[in-house]
Amino acid sequence: MNYMSDNYVEETRFGLWFLRSRTWQHYVLRVAINDLRSLFSEALPENPVLLDAGCGQGKSFSLLRDAFAPGRLIGIDADPQSLNQSREEAVRQGMNVELLGSDCARLDLADASVDLVFCHQTFHHLVEQESALAEFYRVLKPGGYLLFAESTEAYIDTWVIRWLFRHPMQVQKSAAQYLDMIRRQGFAFSAQNVSYPYLWWSRAKDFGLLERLGLSKPKPFGEREETLVNVVARKPVEGVQ
Repeated sequence: MNYMSDNYVEETRFGLWFLRSRTWQHYVLRVAINDLRSLFSEALPENPVLLDAGCGQGKSFSLLRDAFAPGRLIGIDADPQSLNQSREEAVRQGMNVELLGSDCARLDLADASVDLVFCHQTFHHLVEQESALAEFYRVLKPGGYLLFAESTEAYIDTWVIRWLFRHPMQVQKSAAQYLDMIRRQGFAFSAQNVSYPYLWWSRAKDFGLLERLGLSKPKPFGEREETLVNVVARKPVEGVQ
């Protein structure tokens, strides 16, 4: 397979199957998109140009349409097979989606051409994270938004995830480290633009099984190592922070 990134980490067969599953669409994608939508401090942009960074098999397309009503939807991925599946998904949904084969660290898009960048469960697959974040910042218009939803090292570096999926382990980060990276790039956000979902599938050791059986209680916020972080971060308008 000729991937469109020199640093691409090939996913497992199980991982590719899971990304087509109802569990992924209903309990992961849908929940994240709804949460991100709730984190906006201002009104949503109207008819935005929306970039789905790491669109995979296109299962996000209809959910993004319903949540953000984009006037133009662009999907990028470094895996040609996933792009083909995204193309088929767009046809099934009756949607016009522009699909680009691209590495997130080198986007073939003009400066200040995008209103929203949706980056969901993509960043922990990227080796050149700083470069990718700089590219997101570059292509966003002033006042545009990065919609960032990620699993943290506390989740990715568990035996079950390492067994079932493939990730570049040397670049995994904590929630605080991801937020710091986004701030250092120049994005602005406050506490009301950030959430730390504590979902059953994101429980680092047992997917919440012991809790559902009543054998343990969930740790409250501040006493647990966060496994998920969502943030809506804005590229400042020139002269306005």
